[in-house]
Amino acid sequence: MKTWALASALLLLLLLSTVPDPGHKHHANAEETDDSDAPVDPPKVEEKLGAIPSGLSTDADVAKREAESISRKSLRSSAEKFEFQAEVSRLMDIIINSLYSNKDIFLRELISNASDALDKIRFLALTDKEILGEGDNTKLEIMIKLDKEKKILSIRDRGIGMTKEDLIKNLGTIAKSGTSAFVEKMQTGGDLNLIGQFGVGFYSVYLVADYVEVVSKHNDDKQYVWESKADGSFAISEDTWNEPLGRGTEIRLHLRDEAKEYLEEDKLKELVKKYSEFINFPIYLWVTKEVDVEVPSDEEESTDEEESSETTSEEETEEDGTEKKPKTKTVKETTSEWEVLNNVKAIWLRNPKEVTEEEYTKFYHSIAKDFSEEKPLAWSHFTAEGDVEFKAVLFVPPKAPQDLYESYYNSNKSNLKLYVRRVFISDEFDELLPKYLSFLKGLVDSDTLPLNVSREMLQQHSSLKTIKKKLIRKALDMIRRIADEDPDEPGSKEKSDSKEVSEDDEKKGQYTKFWNEFGKSIKLGIIEDAHNRNRLAKLLRFETTQSEGKLTSLDQYISRMKAGQKDIFYITGTSKEQLEKSPFLERLIKKNFEVIFFTDPVDEYLMQYLMDYEDKKFQNISKEGLKLGKETKLKDLKESFKELTKWWKDALASENVDDVKISNRLENSPCVVVTSKYGWSANMEKIMQSQTLSDASKQAYMRGKRVLEVNPRHPIIKELRERVALDSKDESAKQAAKLMYQTALMESGFMLNDPKEFATSIYDSVKASLKISSDAEVEEDNDTEETEAEEKGSESTKEADADIEDAGSSPLKDEL
Repeated sequence: MKTWALASALLLLLLLSTVPDPGHKHHANAEETDDSDAPVDPPKVEEKLGAIPSGLSTDADVAKREAESISRKSLRSSAEKFEFQAEVSRLMDIIINSLYSNKDIFLRELISNASDALDKIRFLALTDKEILGEGDNTKLEIMIKLDKEKKILSIRDRGIGMTKEDLIKNLGTIAKSGTSAFVEKMQTGGDLNLIGQFGVGFYSVYLVADYVEVVSKHNDDKQYVWESKADGSFAISEDTWNEPLGRGTEIRLHLRDEAKEYLEEDKLKELVKKYSEFINFPIYLWVTKEVDVEVPSDEEESTDEEESSETTSEEETEEDGTEKKPKTKTVKETTSEWEVLNNVKAIWLRNPKEVTEEEYTKFYHSIAKDFSEEKPLAWSHFTAEGDVEFKAVLFVPPKAPQDLYESYYNSNKSNLKLYVRRVFISDEFDELLPKYLSFLKGLVDSDTLPLNVSREMLQQHSSLKTIKKKLIRKALDMIRRIADEDPDEPGSKEKSDSKEVSEDDEKKGQYTKFWNEFGKSIKLGIIEDAHNRNRLAKLLRFETTQSEGKLTSLDQYISRMKAGQKDIFYITGTSKEQLEKSPFLERLIKKNFEVIFFTDPVDEYLMQYLMDYEDKKFQNISKEGLKLGKETKLKDLKESFKELTKWWKDALASENVDDVKISNRLENSPCVVVTSKYGWSANMEKIMQSQTLSDASKQAYMRGKRVLEVNPRHPIIKELRERVALDSKDESAKQAAKLMYQTALMESGFMLNDPKEFATSIYDSVKASLKISSDAEVEEDNDTEETEAEEKGSESTKEADADIEDAGSSPLKDEL
């Protein structure tokens, strides 16, 4: 019995020894935890996203998928391959091989494109709120993120996104009209900085990247990836490995080694502030910061203190009845968060007095995509109140676009952005300004126009006419102010203050610069806008016979008019140098009359609409009807030369000359050809004949009647009158009269109907002056006989060569 009990006890002890001790295990785990400072459950990255918790999340699975997709820098084998359109390839070659030093422009172009995509989705959401989706997709923002290890810069927006077809069309196979224009501009020494103005700014990414991925999701399609290494091809594939975007586009730039500076947060902040500060959507940058954090102090450091003061602390705790606070220390901890980079209030919503010149300049560069160093020539910031309320900012650019007047009447081009209650509506709304003011840049923000209507309905809204009327008035006032503030313009106010004098130095010559760039637009405005014709006429500038190479205005011309002068004299032609030598000017210059030079082809059309100014009629001095004061002697001269003028008209019957008259405009020239008052001038005839689709048969109706005016004081005319009086049938006199008419026709700017006949007459005159017989013939050339002899010699040479060849070929055949 005892033996059995002892065996049972031993067995029980053995069983108890095999059971694990949970308390001992927990104690061991606690010791292991204490030995390591790492937290038990470290927070994930997405827990620290800050302002935008869902933006560009980076959980472990997504990071792994992205790493697999971007580590290769090679096009995916499963992707559908495409070739770039030829013009796009040329453009990319220029960019990739460019030595352009300012590579910063790529970021502003991508942000600008992202802003456009956000504008589009916001506009569509006005009539369909569900298009924005739910949750984070409703946040319209731009996000920039860096990956320094992989050298990747990502720019994401929640804009409208692109379908597969959009990716193919917009980024590769179909070149936009601006592509060819930009390539031509670059090949003639253009500035790469202007790439955004041609609508091809996306391709500037290849200034800094050698491989680009574009991930995009449109509401009407699946998510796709566009990728290219700029080697003449690109690929598109359905995206099954990246994080779902929801909606929008993310562009990943795999930066070159020499572009590492764009992986620095400070550099990106600088570029956004410089180029994109006034973008209407928040731009966020994922930034890393070091912050001070209070953490519990280590137990090892306080062990000795606790042991030495254990008794005292217990007594104090009992007496005070309060718990002892744990000891802490401050440490540096690295955190990441989204930081907004553009928090400036929209300029047009601010008081104009609070906006600085520098801010206006930066805003102009942003809205016009013009990032040159030049400032706008002028700007107007105003608020219209009354039945129609709106705010507007207008700018006069420093330079005219190269295609400003190409397809002027066929293109619907506007440079004004239309907002309704701070919501962007369109930048293609050409009803806000007339065509002749389409060179102005700026925006209009209306509180009166409706939001949730179509563009077509908006065009018919009654408020648009009022807005347009006020914009035109403000625009013309702004242009007039450039002239008023220009010290070079006569009539500008003299200023004595040194500060104002320095401002004058900056504005010196500004209106001349404006006129050289946009003067044609003012002339087109006079043609098109009858309501503002007189206001536009005040802005006209031109050179005259007395302006000494400087531009002058109509007001200045009138102030210098001679007493008794009723008309404003002008002449049209191809150049000032040519007009200065014109016979039409001779008498007017002698009598000290000022004559305006119009040398632009559009001036001919302009003067058909600008009939008078300040009760003064315009008179073309190359046409009939010129009056230079009292001309009592002219009547007597007409009578004494009546026989000559009648004879001359009959002699020119075959030349379609309407009349021959005594001239009051000639001084040194013997004769000149003028046109009827309401017909085309010689210059207008040239312009019409040079038109590509001109019809000569129809132009005959508009040609002015030609009148030959002769100078009664010229010796040739006097001699001719005497010869006609002696013998009216004198053939030599008739030939001389016809030759003089043809010469006058050329000198007056007309084209000869038969240049060969004119040349023959000149040669005959030269013969007579050299006393060469009119029967003298041209000596015959002996080249014909020499040619026949050469042909015979060549034939005999060929025959001899053939005989030699036959003789030498037989032994060679035998050897072979």
